[in-house]
Amino acid sequence: MIIIEKEQIGQIPVLHLSEQAAFHQELPLIIFIHGFQSAKEHNLHYAYLLAEKGFRVLLPDVIHHGERDSGLSDSQIMPLFWEMVLQTIKELSFLKDDLLSRKLTDPDRIGVAGTSMGGIVTNGALATYDWITAGVSLMGNPSYVAYAELQMEEIKKRKLQFPVTDEEVGRVIEQLKPFDLSLNQDRLANRPLLFWHGAKDPIVPYQHAYRFYEGVKPGYDGVNERIEFILDPKAGHKVSREGVLMTADWFGKHLLSTVQKA
Repeated sequence: MIIIEKEQIGQIPVLHLSEQAAFHQELPLIIFIHGFQSAKEHNLHYAYLLAEKGFRVLLPDVIHHGERDSGLSDSQIMPLFWEMVLQTIKELSFLKDDLLSRKLTDPDRIGVAGTSMGGIVTNGALATYDWITAGVSLMGNPSYVAYAELQMEEIKKRKLQFPVTDEEVGRVIEQLKPFDLSLNQDRLANRPLLFWHGAKDPIVPYQHAYRFYEGVKPGYDGVNERIEFILDPKAGHKVSREGVLMTADWFGKHLLSTVQKA
C-alpha cells in the first residue's frame, strides 16, 4: 500500500509518499517539482508510480504556488519566474538534508525531476549539486540564459506590460549563468539524464534542450543508455502517458539496482 503524508519541512509544504511498510526505512529518493502556476498535488500520478517501484517521493510546493500561494496576479508572478527557479534549487538541498537527518534516504541514490518549470529547476540543480544521482527533465530547458532572452523577446514582441527594466534583466541574466547547464556542461559529469519534450510545445520549445543533448551525448563515451532525449511529434506542452511511464522506468533503471557513478 502506498501512503501519502502531508508535511511541512521548514517553510516548504510537501506531500511525502512511499510504500507503507517501508515508510520509516532508508529508501532511494525522488524530489519531483511541479510546473509554473501548478501545485504539488498535480503530480501525484508520477509520485504514485515511483513509490510503487520502491522510491520515497517528495512533492514540494514552489514559492507562490499551492499552499504557498501569495495571491499574486499573472502579471505580478511572471517577473518572478527565475527568482522562483533559483529559490527552488536552493530548497532542494534543504529537503535532501532533512531526509538525511531523519535517516530516510540513501545519499547515493537521489533523483530530481519536474515538469516545465520543474524540468528547468532539474537542469539547474544538476549544474549546482553533485549529490544528485540521476535526473528527468520533462519539458524543461538547460539553457537558462538563452531561454530567458527568448522570454524577453516574446514579451517585447507581444508588447506586454512587464515591470522590469533592461538593467534588471541584465542582472538576472548574470545570476543565471552559474545555473545554466549548457554553459557548465562538465558539471553534468555523465550522470543519467532523460529529456522528454513535445515537438509542438509553444511554451518551452524543445530546441535548446535538444542542442544541449546533442552536445553532451558524445561525452558519455558510448554509454548512451545514460542519456536520452524523447521527442513526441504530436505533443504540445503536456506530458504524454508514455512520458510519465518512462520517468518511472528511468529512475527504476538508474537508481534502484546498483549505485551508478559516472
